[in-house]
Amino acid sequence: MFKSFTKRLMSTITFKPTPSKAHHHIPLPSSSFPNGYILGGFYSGIKKKLGVPDLAVILSTVENPTSAAACFTRNAFKAAPVLVSEEVLKRSGGYARAVVVNSGCANAVTGKQGMDDAWTMVKETDALLPPSSSGFNHETLVMSTGVIGQNLPIGKIVAGIRSQSKVNESTRILGSHFTAWESAAKAFMTTDTFPKLRSRTFTIDGVAYRMAGMDKGAGMIHPNMGPAGTTFTSPKQLHATLLGCILTDAAVSPRSLQSALTYAVDRSFNSISVDGDMSTNDSIYLLANGAAAPKGFVIDEETNKDAYEVFKTELTDFAADLAKLVVRDGEGATKFVTVTVKGAPTYRDAHNIASRISTSALVKTALYGEDANWGRILAATGSVPLLPSSAGSSAPTIDPTKVNVTFVPSDGTQPLPVLVNGEPEKVDEVRAKEILSLEDFEVNVDLGMGGDGEAQYWTCDFSYEYVRINGDYRS
Repeated sequence: MFKSFTKRLMSTITFKPTPSKAHHHIPLPSSSFPNGYILGGFYSGIKKKLGVPDLAVILSTVENPTSAAACFTRNAFKAAPVLVSEEVLKRSGGYARAVVVNSGCANAVTGKQGMDDAWTMVKETDALLPPSSSGFNHETLVMSTGVIGQNLPIGKIVAGIRSQSKVNESTRILGSHFTAWESAAKAFMTTDTFPKLRSRTFTIDGVAYRMAGMDKGAGMIHPNMGPAGTTFTSPKQLHATLLGCILTDAAVSPRSLQSALTYAVDRSFNSISVDGDMSTNDSIYLLANGAAAPKGFVIDEETNKDAYEVFKTELTDFAADLAKLVVRDGEGATKFVTVTVKGAPTYRDAHNIASRISTSALVKTALYGEDANWGRILAATGSVPLLPSSAGSSAPTIDPTKVNVTFVPSDGTQPLPVLVNGEPEKVDEVRAKEILSLEDFEVNVDLGMGGDGEAQYWTCDFSYEYVRINGDYRS
């Protein structure tokens, strides 16, 4: 019987190899990186494989305080580095000049020892910073990623951090050139297949600023992050760890930096899904050291709203670029799919529905099989309750006779409507197969409710390779 089942399985399913993702890692000119930072990644002994970078140190070298903002996981089991970094920002009022990151061990659900180890990483990295007039006791944020429930080899980490002290010239590798940034990005990686690093230049009031960032993630990806101390904002939100660090040489007040990051994360990192699982460690950090800003010029949402809006837009676009790299590197992924929901009463309604579609195992397996099974998309859409417009009011409902579903190819050729005003189209299965065989395409759902609520999610398919990777992750 088993042999018969296996034979039938092999005759109906095509096993597709995961395409190479290496082309998404591109060299960047050193001139594109923000001023006033040095960083690097190196091997400290956390990972089993000798020589693979597993520890990164990022330092702001300016004398003035560096504004810092963060969005953290809302998971109830927040890891020690999350809790410690929240406390650092709380004590400083939104300032930090360093970030230390380890991969290979998440330091999550590790009790008092885990907290002590995270604080040790903070203190050891603080010692690398140049003198400052800020007067803050601690100026380092910490990140960890890897297996949950294991303690850090803290002795190896301490030795690694101390190797980057100025007195250790033979082992210090921190720099500001591309290879330094690249090595730091590599130290973030776990099951990632390529380092995720991007940079850009933007202008505000005639002054050129730079922004660069790195992130990691390939599995356990469905972030739901917010500022320190926040919890779930709506019921039934689903949610390898996602870590990211963005650096800029613009000068931004701490309150406005946090406001801009919260807005950007909701439209980027909180709009991606690989497998629908929220990590204990998800964190995005943003530092703004003002190294390129004219003296006395600080971007603030209340005192300089126009400059703030430009910065917020640039940050949101940049964060989206970084977030998409995570989906492209999804464990075992063969497709990169944009899910667009429009015509909803509000942005939050559209976002919730796009999230549900993107996390549906039935939708994601159909994407892998290149099967235009739009009924699964509708089922996911209709399972999400819309939100009432105000307290005490009744929630609106979707009218099935007004809904449209379309597959949109990325090559510029004709889109394929499969549902028009609630009526199924006679689908050209050959054309549907052509679109779904592309590496990139879009699933477009128009609710037809007359609202301006629109949101995008980025997701990938579920493949056999995903099961293989996660079936023996700890080994």
